[in-house]
Amino acid sequence: MREFKILLVEDEKQMAMFVEMELRHEGYKVEVVYDGREGLEKAQENQYDLILLDVMIPIINGIEVCRRIREFSTIPIIMLTAKSDVSDKVIGLDVGANDYLTKPFAIEELLARIRVYERGKSLEHKDSMIKLKDVVMDNRTHQVRRAEKEIELTKKEYDLLEMLLVNKNVVLTREQLIQKVWGYDYIGDTNVVDVFIRYLRSKIDDGFEAKLITTIRGVGYVIKGD
Repeated sequence: MREFKILLVEDEKQMAMFVEMELRHEGYKVEVVYDGREGLEKAQENQYDLILLDVMIPIINGIEVCRRIREFSTIPIIMLTAKSDVSDKVIGLDVGANDYLTKPFAIEELLARIRVYERGKSLEHKDSMIKLKDVVMDNRTHQVRRAEKEIELTKKEYDLLEMLLVNKNVVLTREQLIQKVWGYDYIGDTNVVDVFIRYLRSKIDDGFEAKLITTIRGVGYVIKGD
């Protein structure tokens, strides 16, 4: 597996040590800093695949660090916020964060979020063909076939299907799909995901016995397969 590098910016030493230990156990390379100024400097000087960024950090707060990073980088950023700070979540997403996780959080949830971005990063190194069950997606021609039948998709439908295929067996929330397919600066209702899932199902599932896209009620969508 290609090395995946994570920068953790967290001033609570015990929390930082615990998260670092769990991430290293999962095989990630992790660097930890404890204030916003050093976090910003590290982001400028190094190539990371993901940044875990606490909001309440000294010298420069996480919101401002995120805003400044977005001036020179599109690296995925997951904000770590206190439970009651709803405004921090909104502001964090507005200044360019890709995702947020509320403290206290289960380490399994953090790892699942990271895997989404790890798989997304692998798109840069992927083969041109994505295959799952009887579905074949060709990224060179932007064609999709199911059971040898060509499926005509719009650009957004194609991107949505690709994100679900690349993250097979991982449930993606509507918010994650919006950030990945529509962009972190998208302003609108998350219902747009449900609308496009319906469009996609009408083309990729209708007329086939085995249904590809599964709804996880109250969470999001997943494509399951080996």
